[in-house]
Amino acid sequence: MFSDKFLKFIEIWQNDFAIERSIDENVCVDKDGKPLPWYTYPAIEYLAQFDYHDKNVFEFGCGYSSLFWAERAESVTSVEDNPNWLEKWQKEFLTAQNLKLMFAEEGKTYYNAIFDEQHKYDVIVIDGKCRAECAATAVQCLNDGGLIILDDSDRVNTSVEYVEAIHTLKNAGLLQIDFYGFCPMNNYTKTTSLFLCRNFNFASAHEVQPINGLGNLWHRQRKDRKEFYKSNK
Repeated sequence: MFSDKFLKFIEIWQNDFAIERSIDENVCVDKDGKPLPWYTYPAIEYLAQFDYHDKNVFEFGCGYSSLFWAERAESVTSVEDNPNWLEKWQKEFLTAQNLKLMFAEEGKTYYNAIFDEQHKYDVIVIDGKCRAECAATAVQCLNDGGLIILDDSDRVNTSVEYVEAIHTLKNAGLLQIDFYGFCPMNNYTKTTSLFLCRNFNFASAHEVQPINGLGNLWHRQRKDRKEFYKSNK
């Protein structure tokens, strides 16, 4: 038997985070069906606060995150080494005019693919193969004031590859911020780490920061907040 208070907690995960749909349907989407990256929810909410209309994004590894960034950024370039995954997402990407998908074999071609287009990017996402090597090329291609995202960074506890990747990013003078928590499609937690330039300067997409997060009470009217508090006593 679950308490009413606990059931309200579950309702927030079901309705605001849409995690039940995400897990059952195996899709990275929000409650409105819009694409989400496969990062932790705290990282997604933090990143979603900023204005990317003049930013260029590069991803090692494509997917729902590519569509998430394409809705926000000036341009998105994603490199993929899996031909089956490539074929799947080529169909999904047809409507995103600012999104370019590249194919590269795993290995040197893959992690050097970032040099094939423009040389500098404002956001670089490391979420595919060869993460240590991708980190080494990413620091060479990051615009001043930008950020690098390393997903699944908690694997540093068991993987030399992640140890090397994080060592490279920190040695480049980037500031590491770790976002722990649940993520779309998973029933367990993980970590997404952001590595920010010390002069990180992205403008907020809103008048204030932070904005009200998912499940937050302060987006509700005062009367509704009072009713919620009463029901939770």
